[in-house]
Amino acid sequence: MAEFVERIINFADATKIPEQLREVDASGLFTNWHFLVPFLCVLAYLLYRQSFTKIALIGIGLGLWVFSGSSFMQNLIVNGELQLSKILPVAGVWLLAVATAVYLLFMRSD
Repeated sequence: MAEFVERIINFADATKIPEQLREVDASGLFTNWHFLVPFLCVLAYLLYRQSFTKIALIGIGLGLWVFSGSSFMQNLIVNGELQLSKILPVAGVWLLAVATAVYLLFMRSD
């Protein structure tokens, strides 16, 4: 099992996935019609099907993406040291997102 995980980590390092995620241009993404048209079509379809759970999960995902790129998260590590005063709010946001997703997926009935 460790060998499998090591191969995945090596693949992520070789393709530079973490660097690509750090360099995402959000304003460029949401002004690019090649992304925006299919994204809006998916949202319109979900509204038509009244899949509010899926719309909420998309909103949670976008919110976490914006939060992970915020200045609060960028200042989480300063000079190679983790800022302990910022751990609790970050953990709280992610815990709230996971709890909301679990509630929407497993506990709430449509």
